[in-house]
Amino acid sequence: MTSDHIVRVTELDFEYQVIEYSRQSPVVVDFWAEWCTPCKTLGPLLERLAEEGRGVFRLATVDVDANPNLALRFGIRSIPAVKAFRDGEVASEFVGALPEPRLREFLRALAPSQTDLLLEKGQSQVAAQNWAEAEKSFHQFLEKTPAFPPALLGLLRCQVMQGRLDEAARTLAGFPPSKDFIAAEAMRPLVEALGRTKSSPLLSENPLEAAFQNALRLVLHGNLPAAMDGLLDILRQDKQYRGGEARRVLLGLFSALGEESELVRPYRAELAMILF
Repeated sequence: MTSDHIVRVTELDFEYQVIEYSRQSPVVVDFWAEWCTPCKTLGPLLERLAEEGRGVFRLATVDVDANPNLALRFGIRSIPAVKAFRDGEVASEFVGALPEPRLREFLRALAPSQTDLLLEKGQSQVAAQNWAEAEKSFHQFLEKTPAFPPALLGLLRCQVMQGRLDEAARTLAGFPPSKDFIAAEAMRPLVEALGRTKSSPLLSENPLEAAFQNALRLVLHGNLPAAMDGLLDILRQDKQYRGGEARRVLLGLFSALGEESELVRPYRAELAMILF
């Protein structure tokens, strides 16, 4: 396949098509061969992403059998081998057929796309606690890049903070293993506690239990500072209240807001003073 964004490259035109071109735009070089089975998986995927990127990067394919000097020059010992060039130099590389999410991460590091900007927009809206607009951004991103963990984490935060707990539970249930999984799982106690409070809003005569239920209702109403103040007051009286649930709910709230949140920092410091 060839197009405006995909070129087949040989030893004769490599300098022009890859080295020189990479000085104006990233070039991803796929070293492959007809007999290579993994190449038949990776190649079409790279081509699809190159077309999807619409010029964010150029894909150049090199048949190592037909161009042995290029394979020798770049030390190709196993294929598929992918090298990304920027400013005439190899900027990053990998060997083997990566799954699509990891391949997208590799390409994303070369140059931001419009899809990446959607993710960045959503994360900025989360930081501003603009949950409804952030959710739209994450949905738009996930339409183009399904099951991408950072976007799913952002979507989960929006669902929790808007009180859509059934949707949040479904997002949690399908969350893929990733570095964002821990942050997502930290919200599970919060989702479960909010769900109980929403379905059974009865007040307790026990002062600590009444305070715990009130803190959860404050979360549902969006009064987050008061909710966190209430949870800290409970923990000052009983660090292991409800078998540690009050602490886990507060940590879930921290995760929902995002560890980088200015609102979270003083409350996390206060929690550390109480617990330790």
